[in-house]
Amino acid sequence: MKRIAVIGAGPSGLAMLRAFQSAKAKGAEIPEVVCFEKQSDWGGLWNYTWRTGVDENGEPVHCSMYRYLWTNGPKEGLEFADYSFEEHFGKQIASYPPRAVMMDYIEGRVKKADVRKWIRFSTVVRWVEYNEATGDFTVTVHDMEKDSVYKERFDHVVCASGHFSSPNVPEYPGFDQFYGRIVHAHDFRDAREFAGQDVLLVGASYSAEDIGSQCWKYGAKSVTTSYRSAPMGFNWPDNWEEKPALVKVEGKTAFFKDGSSKEIDSIILCTGYKHYFPFLPDDLRLKTKNRLATADLYKGVVYVHNPKMFYLGMQDQWFTFNMFDAQAWYVRDIILGRIAVPEDKQVLLDDVAEREAREEAQDDVKYAIKYQGAYVKELIADTDYPSFDVDGACYAFFEWKQHKIDDIMGFRNNSYKSLMTGTMAPTHHTPWKDALDDSMEAYLKN
Repeated sequence: MKRIAVIGAGPSGLAMLRAFQSAKAKGAEIPEVVCFEKQSDWGGLWNYTWRTGVDENGEPVHCSMYRYLWTNGPKEGLEFADYSFEEHFGKQIASYPPRAVMMDYIEGRVKKADVRKWIRFSTVVRWVEYNEATGDFTVTVHDMEKDSVYKERFDHVVCASGHFSSPNVPEYPGFDQFYGRIVHAHDFRDAREFAGQDVLLVGASYSAEDIGSQCWKYGAKSVTTSYRSAPMGFNWPDNWEEKPALVKVEGKTAFFKDGSSKEIDSIILCTGYKHYFPFLPDDLRLKTKNRLATADLYKGVVYVHNPKMFYLGMQDQWFTFNMFDAQAWYVRDIILGRIAVPEDKQVLLDDVAEREAREEAQDDVKYAIKYQGAYVKELIADTDYPSFDVDGACYAFFEWKQHKIDDIMGFRNNSYKSLMTGTMAPTHHTPWKDALDDSMEAYLKN
């Protein structure tokens, strides 16, 4: 029997387990699947912790989740095709759930699939090595509960460890002398910490947008965001302003590229993340930017330099959970021999190059959304993953982008139709800016 190692029990890794369980439920003979998860529970980034820096075992904290996070895109764009929100909650819910609600939904599907028994928790992958002579992998892991390091052999390795947990931390002149707090978005946990403060966020993407909104919602005196190339350009509240690139900090004064300055109390670095795999040697380690057409991955999942190695969820993302599913089902079918990977490496490289060229053909947002939608459809077409209205999901993303332009602090008050059940989501009982209790109980009450 083949043995498969899955690294990580977040949304991508759990999708891989669910894919194999689905095949088994339909009568297929599947390999032995072992999932290694460094945290003590599943969920990946959605497994919230108050900890920053290192976890209870002295390992780098994986979580980049903060206490009051709500999804920043409609749930209708990420809904599992085989497990709807209505099935899980027994009713349709509003379109922008908070963190606890999403975690409960993610858990619901894998609890139903009964795949927890395949996961070894509190087990850190230390090293993966490919054995040329035998054509398999040796995986070295550290069981933190037993404080035991051991090795096992596997026929395939699926890396599903994510790429939003190793922060990119820039240095600016004066940081070492700054009088306030400097924190990367990875370690941001609670917006209430910044109530009454003048907060500077370095960056102009989703983290800056959402963490800044959290700080504003929970009482920051002012929010300033700085950008390198272009401002976000939304109609921000009166106490929010956008500045060009940060140049330096002196004392508690931040200086910007346009010559302006501002007194600030805290700095939050929303400067992105690195694809970081310290457990992989050069010949297995993916080296890519955060982009739609990930480097060196045939069909976005097969590592071209060793097609027995797979990666899930490594793309920049419009689609999330259902795209991870599409990838997992595709990888499963390669492993089960249902889909053939070309033996000619040049064919694999040409596939990557074609995807990169197609991504770079336009820089329009709608084009990017459609590009990834087409990718999801491409993978689904070759597997038995339930088909769903991918074009409808793209349209929901188009609407979402427009709603943000219309009202950046109110876009979460909109509703969308489920692409899986056709049911319209209800309007949430409390506008987002006034919903200070983010618990599941508060969110789901009628």
